[in-house]
Amino acid sequence: MKKLVIALCLTLATGAAFAKDEKAATPQQNKMADCNKEAKEKTLKGDERKAFMKSCLSNKPAAAAAAEPKKELTPQQQKMQNCNKEAKEKTLKGPERKAFMSTCLKGEAKK
Repeated sequence: MKKLVIALCLTLATGAAFAKDEKAATPQQNKMADCNKEAKEKTLKGDERKAFMKSCLSNKPAAAAAAEPKKELTPQQQKMQNCNKEAKEKTLKGPERKAFMSTCLKGEAKK
């Protein structure tokens, strides 16, 4: 009985080891490997490599990614952006900034 249990355990352990080795790479892993290889061939380093990898992995040419039109902001997002800009110009911090942002976003009279 002990021999049967040991044999079963060894079989399962061996099968699990083979199963790990047989896993195929996912398409994303293949893409990453291809982009890494291409970056290495071009001997890219630092920010150039980072930008290349980003465009390669996103499947967009770098020029096309830079030329993408910006999405229009909703009125609330625009208001938030304007209030943030104004708070930054006034160098507000902490509770003062919080109070200012609250009144600004509510559209109340500004200080």
